[in-house]
Amino acid sequence: MIGLPAGTRIWIAAGFTDMRCGFNGLAAKVESALLDDPFSGHVFAFRGRRGNVIKLLWSSGDGLCMFAKRLEHGRFVWPQATDGKVHLTPAQLSMLLEGINWKQPERTAPLMSVL
Repeated sequence: MIGLPAGTRIWIAAGFTDMRCGFNGLAAKVESALLDDPFSGHVFAFRGRRGNVIKLLWSSGDGLCMFAKRLEHGRFVWPQATDGKVHLTPAQLSMLLEGINWKQPERTAPLMSVL
């Protein structure tokens, strides 16, 4: 994962997005549906209808970057809302990109007490 600058916010675009969209289509969706600036330096995540493809749009300061990932098995966990945006932490974004349920991650071992 590329390290994001401090203060970068990560937003999920709720609902489904046509994954045929490229830079211009996703930037237009950020402006019209999310009411945000695609060149703000924030990361915007979009998911297709099937749920196995995700695209991230991010302005690095000198241009737009678009990252895409397709899961061969499983689906990306997405909010139930049909419009608007949801904020994620960098840790939640990492889980999302790995196909892990970022909403309710579970520990693999019980917590240990030091007392």
